[in-house]
Amino acid sequence: MRYYIVIPSHNEEEFIALTLQSLVEQTVLPAKIVVVNDNSTDNTATIVLKFASKFPFISLVNKTSDALHLPGSKVIQAFQAGFETLDENYDLIVKADADLIFPNNYFETVISHFQSDDKIGMAGGFAYIEKNGEFILENLTDKDHIRGAFKAYRKEAFIQIGGLRAAMGWDTVDELLCKFYNWKVVTDSSLKVKHLKPTGANYNKTARYKQGEAFYTLGYGFLITGIASAKLAMMKKKPLLFFDYIKGFWMAKKSNKTMLVTPDQGKFIRNYRLKKMKEKLF
Repeated sequence: MRYYIVIPSHNEEEFIALTLQSLVEQTVLPAKIVVVNDNSTDNTATIVLKFASKFPFISLVNKTSDALHLPGSKVIQAFQAGFETLDENYDLIVKADADLIFPNNYFETVISHFQSDDKIGMAGGFAYIEKNGEFILENLTDKDHIRGAFKAYRKEAFIQIGGLRAAMGWDTVDELLCKFYNWKVVTDSSLKVKHLKPTGANYNKTARYKQGEAFYTLGYGFLITGIASAKLAMMKKKPLLFFDYIKGFWMAKKSNKTMLVTPDQGKFIRNYRLKKMKEKLF
């Protein structure tokens, strides 16, 4: 299976070489890697071009955008800029961050999952962060969720869900829409990806409100938003984030933010979330 990787990057000179090195050492190489240099003011582009001179399947796209790091919109706009440079001769499309180290069998294993079942729409491993000199699971989500840092999609599923939404919550709505269209989402705990920069390290207060906004635009409703907000705040060990999330939800509702899903999809998502919550309680 041919796979293409798009890597949005903004001021990633510290990590991008490690990410690219881990990709060029894969047991099954990508057909193409596009790194999108999104308004970087450091040596990100220079490092990528050095790799591109050695590996012809790597290319650089320069993009200018607001330097403000808001989760969701900025990264997916950069992803889209890279994706638009690619042809359609791929089986899998991958969105990856520029601060990762993949095990060298990562994509060989991911491909084997896709080949095992043609109803698998997404597949991926788990993120590990360094703490006290060792890498531990970055435990921010359920074990059936693929982190936004490394998403691999079957072409047909990617097209059916309408690609990626340039908004906070893009890496949740993609999986929920896969389930809506009866695609399977598969995670593999044997695939341990080193995440060199913890999630949310650059987020500000506005970004924290965005999480609540995402819950609204995903069609969660207030009950599910309240439960999801409490759970996420506790997983991050910052209980007061709960109030930021709830405020973000009400701000989005008051301003009638555009939904990321249709009414039918929203109903499916609420029922699915409630079902998952009941399964954990009983």
